[in-house]
Amino acid sequence: MSNYFATVGVEVHVELKTNTKIFSNSLNGYGEMANSLTNVVDLGYPGTLPTLNEEVINLAIKAATILNCKIRKKMHFDRKNYFYPDNSKNYQITQARTPIGYDGYVEIEVNGEKKKIFIEEMHIEEDTCKSAHRGSKTLLDFNRAGVPLIEIVTKPCMTSGEEAKLYLEKLKELLFYGNISDCKIEEGSMRADANVSLRSSLDDPFGTKVEIKNIGSISNVKLAIEKEIERQSKLLDNNESFKEQTRRFDDKLNDTILMRVKETGNDYRYFPEPDIPYVILKDEMISSAISDLAMLPDERRNIYTSRGINIVNANKLIANRSLSDYLNNFIDTDMDFKEASNILLGDISAYLNREDKEIIDTKLTNDKFYDLVKKVSDNTLTSKNLKDILVKVLEEDKTIDEIIAECGISNITDSSMLEEIVQKVISDNPDSVNDYKAGKDRALKYLMGQIMKETKGGANPKLVNDILKRELNK
Repeated sequence: MSNYFATVGVEVHVELKTNTKIFSNSLNGYGEMANSLTNVVDLGYPGTLPTLNEEVINLAIKAATILNCKIRKKMHFDRKNYFYPDNSKNYQITQARTPIGYDGYVEIEVNGEKKKIFIEEMHIEEDTCKSAHRGSKTLLDFNRAGVPLIEIVTKPCMTSGEEAKLYLEKLKELLFYGNISDCKIEEGSMRADANVSLRSSLDDPFGTKVEIKNIGSISNVKLAIEKEIERQSKLLDNNESFKEQTRRFDDKLNDTILMRVKETGNDYRYFPEPDIPYVILKDEMISSAISDLAMLPDERRNIYTSRGINIVNANKLIANRSLSDYLNNFIDTDMDFKEASNILLGDISAYLNREDKEIIDTKLTNDKFYDLVKKVSDNTLTSKNLKDILVKVLEEDKTIDEIIAECGISNITDSSMLEEIVQKVISDNPDSVNDYKAGKDRALKYLMGQIMKETKGGANPKLVNDILKRELNK
């Protein structure tokens, strides 16, 4: 445990889900042959001019709205000047002085308490090309050059790796549900850097900042921050000073590694991009951009838990968007959401995973699913029945009633009839009744078995169990 107070800030680059790049008509794609999605604008040929992609602005407006940011209605792009092989123009087009979003926040839950992670600003910029190092050589793939990004910069308001992890998980969830990015960290469409500093007291000024670059996963962000806090704590305990620096996280060594020391501040000589005019956002454009936003995760959670779904299952549904979207078709109905979630996350999920399908690829119409849930809820179908008929339900164009008739399913759901059978079994098995009252669990299973034998397996086990326990406990 560190004796110091940690201050953590996070910068996240997120690639936007557009068809084409930000300043050219090259396709915005992943996994294609190197340098196949490029043109002279992406390659930085002299004399080429950028043309701003309007959809980038629309997605940035959505992102700013989801992240509770204020939206800047008059903005311009800047040139960030630096030389590096992955930047063939020797400058990157970005927003330095007029970011589209600012003063936002994302709310997380830490140890049962809500905490706002404040967002300093969110700006639009172009991605650079991808470098691949092969021994002493560096290969460049310009497919990524010009892919639209938003960079989201938090205020230094986090205090641990755990908080940073929770923030990134929430951010990923929000941007994915907003249809802004696919947020595939393993493909590089969401990349995070962390800034860490320590101080002895909250009254002290911030300590020396260390930046950890391009961390490969959300779990590694937490690990990297924890390792950096540990490293800085040891230095401070030994009264050792260190300079502001950039490090990277090595997941094989499970430690941060020095990349470079920042002797002086970077001077990128920002100036307004002369080839792109000022962008003026009118209220109608903002309204239009956010008009088709999907229901966001927290609203879904609130609906699900209010309809009887426990928080674990609610989170599982939200983690599987296709199932969550499907369930949302029934929000305005009287469907038993708890039963529906159990069916979706249980037998249906198992089938979909086994067959490598999405729920929309099956024959499960809304009417069929509503009827299926109703019949399970009212004990017309048992959990065993459900397993037996599920493949037919998902693969055949038949109603639930037709499938039940075809499979010869006939369950006894008449409670008065079942009560008579239960009382008869109790009367015929006094020793088992005494064993149950003596606390022997197997006695209940034996009595259940006798009842199912009497009904030739046609009784609903849940209903039988409820009646049997009620009668035994009289």
